[in-house]
Amino acid sequence: MTQMRLVVVGAGGRMGRTVIRAVAEAPDLVLAGACEPEGSEFVGRDAGELAGLPPTGITVTDDPLAAFVAADGVIDFTVPAASVAHAGLAAQARIVHVIGTTGFSAEDEEKIAAAARHAVIVKSGNMSLGVNLLAALVKRVARTLDEGFDIEVVEMHHNRKIDAPSGTALLLGQAAADGRGVSLAENGVFTRHGFTGAREAGQIGFATLRGGTVVGEHNVIFAGPHERIELAHKAEDRGIFSRGALAAARWGRGRKPGLYSMADVLGLGDF
Repeated sequence: MTQMRLVVVGAGGRMGRTVIRAVAEAPDLVLAGACEPEGSEFVGRDAGELAGLPPTGITVTDDPLAAFVAADGVIDFTVPAASVAHAGLAAQARIVHVIGTTGFSAEDEEKIAAAARHAVIVKSGNMSLGVNLLAALVKRVARTLDEGFDIEVVEMHHNRKIDAPSGTALLLGQAAADGRGVSLAENGVFTRHGFTGAREAGQIGFATLRGGTVVGEHNVIFAGPHERIELAHKAEDRGIFSRGALAAARWGRGRKPGLYSMADVLGLGDF
């Protein structure tokens, strides 16, 4: 099979540069385009040089559709509004759209689902292979243990992260809710302050920590009578997210349009 041609959107960001370097290291992939929003200081720059590599001949553009139609897939770690727009363009171009962006609203999710009628969209709150395996384990443990075990999700990220709880924390919370067969929207507790009263059975609690340069740490606690089970993942380098995103792109190539997750990529749907 020929090399898969990929576009990196948000090419000037930390994740964008990381993805560009990962594509350059993969013999079965080739960088076909790099995009930044209109007015970005990085437009017109060589994508390779932007990522600390030798020149690639790929100039950063602010015209994503032109880049998408000449590619097989797009890797997207940007912001919700941009990712929603990119999903629509990926649908027009009929290509694979890998979304690692977090912080979407319900309306955003509906628009992405609509775009997935014409594009292969792989979307996850975390692209790490390890985190998605953790989510499968959380679902299995939640399914096995009854409400005598309280579930708490604790996450910590660097001080520049702009959304909370993290997309990964929500991914893990949703896995716990799925395991229990309940709604996260109805059972999730995202803030505690003041006189809260006793913890109600069945709640799924979240705690958010921010500070320093922490790439990402997540801990899911199942606290039962006189015993506690903790499942954890610690990210040490952003490269784990780019490797997962590239695995998702490879998996999506040639598949039917639809909205998929990393659980689909890893074959964990029935775990």
